Amino acid sequence: MHIHAYSWLGEKELFDREARRRLPDRPRPPVTAEDEEYYRTLLETFRRSELPPLETSLWLLKSPTLIRATFEEPKDAAAWLGRELTEHGPGFLSHQEADTARLARLVTTAADRLTHGTDISIGFYLGRTSFLSLALVTCTPNHWMPDLRCPLT
Repeated sequence: MHIHAYSWLGEKELFDREARRRLPDRPRPPVTAEDEEYYRTLLETFRRSELPPLETSLWLLKSPTLIRATFEEPKDAAAWLGRELTEHGPGFLSHQEADTARLARLVTTAADRLTHGTDISIGFYLGRTSFLSLALVTCTPNHWMPDLRCPLT
């Protein structure tokens, strides 16, 4: 198992458009060529989008260029999360979310969860209109979707 790190910082309005973050449904039989083409177009749009997916493990379907880092050890992935939280923490809209003790607990919990193969996804408001999404996704295999291929293979 290894772990991919993902981050997204953007307008909360974009993040809230869940339809853009949702994996498209496969067409139901009977399926026409047009149905299949439309599905493939939606799937490709989903894969190219930098928006975080609604389901954390689906980051693995997205472009490998969105991977910020890859780790073999959960503690190293959690350390990356800690660095991201330290960098962005002063900009969190809520002072409670920026509390350093709380952020340290998030990092510790992340390391434990990753050790057990569980993905991590957290997000924070930065100012009134921006949102930060951070994710650590286990790969090869992913606990929730073991059939997903690693995006780096």
